[in-house]
Amino acid sequence: MRLISLSLLVVAMAGISGCSEPTVNSDVVAPEAATGFIEKQGQTSSRYMVAAATQEAADAGANILAQGGTAIDAAVAVQAMLTLTEPQSSGIGGGAFILYWDNSSKQLTTIDARERAPLAATPALFLDAQGQPPKSYWDAIVGGRSVGTPGVLKGLELAHQRWGKLTWAELFSDSIAMAEAGFTVSPRLHQLLAMDFHPGLRTMQPAADYFYPNGEPLQAGQLRPNPEYAAVLKRVAAEGTSAFYRGEIAEAMVTAVQTSAISPGLLSMADLVSYEALEREPICATYRTVYQICSMGPPSSGGITVVQMLGILEHTPIADLAPMSVDAVHYFTQAARLAYADRNRYIGDADYVEVPTAQMLDKAYLAKRAQLISERDMGQAEAGEFGLLARADDQALEIPSTSHFAIIDSYGNAVSMTTTIEMGFGSGVMANGYLLNNQLTDFSLVPEVDGRIVANRVEAGKRPRSSMSPAIVFNNETQEVMHVVGSPGGPNIINYVAQTLVAVLDWELDMQAAMALPHVTNLNNFTSLEQGTTITELKQALEQKGHEVRIRDLNSGLHGISVLPDGRLFGGADPRREGAAVGN
Repeated sequence: MRLISLSLLVVAMAGISGCSEPTVNSDVVAPEAATGFIEKQGQTSSRYMVAAATQEAADAGANILAQGGTAIDAAVAVQAMLTLTEPQSSGIGGGAFILYWDNSSKQLTTIDARERAPLAATPALFLDAQGQPPKSYWDAIVGGRSVGTPGVLKGLELAHQRWGKLTWAELFSDSIAMAEAGFTVSPRLHQLLAMDFHPGLRTMQPAADYFYPNGEPLQAGQLRPNPEYAAVLKRVAAEGTSAFYRGEIAEAMVTAVQTSAISPGLLSMADLVSYEALEREPICATYRTVYQICSMGPPSSGGITVVQMLGILEHTPIADLAPMSVDAVHYFTQAARLAYADRNRYIGDADYVEVPTAQMLDKAYLAKRAQLISERDMGQAEAGEFGLLARADDQALEIPSTSHFAIIDSYGNAVSMTTTIEMGFGSGVMANGYLLNNQLTDFSLVPEVDGRIVANRVEAGKRPRSSMSPAIVFNNETQEVMHVVGSPGGPNIINYVAQTLVAVLDWELDMQAAMALPHVTNLNNFTSLEQGTTITELKQALEQKGHEVRIRDLNSGLHGISVLPDGRLFGGADPRREGAAVGN
């Protein structure tokens, strides 16, 4: 039997079967569905810049930079504030990938703060007594079973110990004050709650009382204090992350997961105590000889896949075509098909499974892959073959959510950080004033197909594959930072980041204009065009080239900063969300 990929973009699944394709209703909105498009202007500054998903988070980061803090100091402040003001997308109950450029040593470091499977987890985590995956995707996503060990605070602490300038305690002041006084509920947060897409949020305590006081969703404009979260931040600020991973705070998380009213999970004190963030080798490759593009390596699939797409596009005329023209979209989607085919088969946590990274990024291999592109859509691309690696394609539930922020400080250091609790509002399990992730659903729901293992199967202590693609672009000759960018969006993150890089590097658009372009995606299945934008006018022309075209919400949350030729900084925020760029 052959299982199809269950990567989710804007879908509702009536069921998943080991032998049949799930029923897909493409009209049902995704957890992080579009809530509007607001035209934004890019911001220019001379000293430092923060671009983040809420105004409060961008301001918190900028306050730290104004005090002489480094980009990593600011990143701690931004994440602490996002947990409060954008709770649906990221938080200290989740994980992250961090790229840090140390301008004094001219060194790029990547930190893996991804969640980890419980030590008691087995490849059968999501299988029933008959060895079948869940019949409803909600059965996997909601509740304690999907919760992995949170990693983001450990990652930030590791980075701060190496590159922080201000004291750890100073970095939480703004978030503590706002959690005590109350943050202003944004229109987007209200809309997402009012949609009622998360079947556990209204029924699972304490999330129900927090997000639906008196049974009604939080209203835009109201103040929502979070004293429990303020108390956690005070402890973490004073004691470091040991206060989070040991003692009362950790015990509350374990209890919440293990006694979840829906699908109790396996998280234990041993998981929290033993968690460590890891330094990984970055994924870097030249593009058109002028640029060097760097991103995150496994367990992220984002860096490899973005670099593969661009390496394939080097052998097409896309740079000479009008932005988002029919031919440009065609070449982009074909490169995406080829790169996603390799991604879905070969990428997982490299600590547990061999990932043929060097072969996948080999320039000659990518040139050969580009030869498969013609003037017609190629249909589902086949993965490349690498020696004796016999793998089955991944069967993960990847949900469009997450958050990204970009920072450049006054010293020239840079952070590109993508952070997530997976689905909007995560597992629905809440502890200590923050939501816990449902990141384990980023693993394949089945461990093997026809006797061939899935690289991204569940294993004890393993980190699930991710699409997060935080990126930094350097001048290949001078090694100076040129652009910092990334996005949320589940498996579409890779398309969003690759498209933005093509727009900035090939079409020479500024960062704000690049992020505002209508989106096109292909996950090696069909071509999606962003609903409500001019790109939908290409539907017929693409169909004539053989594309299966679907019109969908493609709700990115790109944030980026460019270093202009005169040294000034130019920051932008995705018009599809409520983020902001703040600088001085």
